Amino acid sequence: MTSNSEPKRVIGFSSGDLNGVGLPLLMKIFTDPRILQMCTPILYASGKVLGFYRKDMGLQDWNYNMIQEPSQAHPRKFNLINCWQDEVNIQPGIADSKLSRYASISLNRATSDCLQGHIHGLVTLPIDKNLMQGEDFQFPGHTEFLEDAARNHDHGRFKGKSLMWLVADSLRVATLTGHVPLQEVAGRITQASIANKIKEMHSSLILDFAINKPRIAVLGLNPHAGDGGLLGQEELNIIQPAIRQMRDQGLLVFGPYGADGFWGTGAWSRFDAVLGMYHDQVLIPFKTLAFEQGVNFTGGLPIIRCSPDHGPAFEKAAERKASSSSLLHSIFCALDRIRTRAEQEYLAANALVKSGHYQEIASSEEA
Repeated sequence: MTSNSEPKRVIGFSSGDLNGVGLPLLMKIFTDPRILQMCTPILYASGKVLGFYRKDMGLQDWNYNMIQEPSQAHPRKFNLINCWQDEVNIQPGIADSKLSRYASISLNRATSDCLQGHIHGLVTLPIDKNLMQGEDFQFPGHTEFLEDAARNHDHGRFKGKSLMWLVADSLRVATLTGHVPLQEVAGRITQASIANKIKEMHSSLILDFAINKPRIAVLGLNPHAGDGGLLGQEELNIIQPAIRQMRDQGLLVFGPYGADGFWGTGAWSRFDAVLGMYHDQVLIPFKTLAFEQGVNFTGGLPIIRCSPDHGPAFEKAAERKASSSSLLHSIFCALDRIRTRAEQEYLAANALVKSGHYQEIASSEEA
């Protein structure tokens, strides 16, 4: 979180699904003036939509500052960049594909401003991935969209791969295969893909979390991590060789571990991060342990992006009963990542290099 001695960071918020929980939770959070002391918020949406929720939530005294571009943001107010003038029919809790166009407009504008350095970080409010599919959005989710946007913004110079983290305090998890059907998981596990993912995790743990020698645990694919080959060969033939390869390169990588015992005994607490082979292997225990505090952080990008670890939650939006905890932690996480990445980049750029001048410096100090 931001201290009083640090400059306030500008955080942009994409609107997410207008009928979901995102916008009312964001407005609820910023009724607390203490949050405005930590960051300068800019929402990319519409004054008409904010007007609807202000009335729906009974926030008549809640005000915002309308601006045209980030440089106009007031540091002590909630700022809004009006991204459309259309009249939009807001019905909290209703899955309406027609609203996805506005979520896409908001996301594109906020992402562009972040990539251009006009805002320091981006918090994306939840979308319904199925409703979003269309001409303006043809991605499995935010992560893939942001990776594509970064590549296009950089005219192809961005060659990296994004890394989807789920984080909550010291618990950090990533998946090898992500959002793919379970029947395709085994076919996508290769020694190269595991090694590359571990290296991405290692780099992000240093740059984004300031953990200089991170300890990474790797889970097996099969029950009991294959049980010595009795329950599958992937651990012996693919996962173990990848772990050895990384250890030979000096990385602190351990495993493969059977997932049930690893989570059940609390072994995860001995590591800085956990790599699972597929989505539910790490997301189920993560959300069981930290659903209210969990944050989706996208590593590997040239920008900072965080998001709550839940979707638009239409049912809770209709009942007006959703918790703002995950979104609040997303803001905290974005501020922490902005600060940590800036510190790490500064240290890397200003590191002392031992060269011919080193002896001269040492000699002058001794004199």
